[in-house]
Amino acid sequence: MSLFADQGRAQLRARYRHAWQRWRAGEPLSPLDAQIAAVIGEHPEYQSAVVGDEAPEREYPAAAVGDNPFLHLGLHLAVREQISTDRPAGVAQIHRRLTASLGSSHAAEHRMIEPLAETLWEAQRAGRAADEQAYLQRLQRL
Repeated sequence: MSLFADQGRAQLRARYRHAWQRWRAGEPLSPLDAQIAAVIGEHPEYQSAVVGDEAPEREYPAAAVGDNPFLHLGLHLAVREQISTDRPAGVAQIHRRLTASLGSSHAAEHRMIEPLAETLWEAQRAGRAADEQAYLQRLQRL
């Protein structure tokens, strides 16, 4: 079950906006909001999209992950959750290997979000759960 499963798009985007605004104001954050703000902080190119007035309802074309700031940020959060729990098993080791070769955890996450997005897209299209083994195989090829 996703941390955000009970939220619609507008609610989820409002959560991102609220977390970012609170962080910028130096206000206390919940652990989840701190994670959200950290990811937004690492993406200055998306910060204006998060706080923009059109953010809750803006449509983004189904294209590359980088074209939709909320999708991109959400995939970072998903990868971080996977790494922290090592689920699917082996994902944390792959992240460590990529971090060592690329020189940064963030760069490693960027490499990992494309295979995650592809795996989730396939599952959604087929109306089934994501195939963890296919996902791990994609990650191992990085």
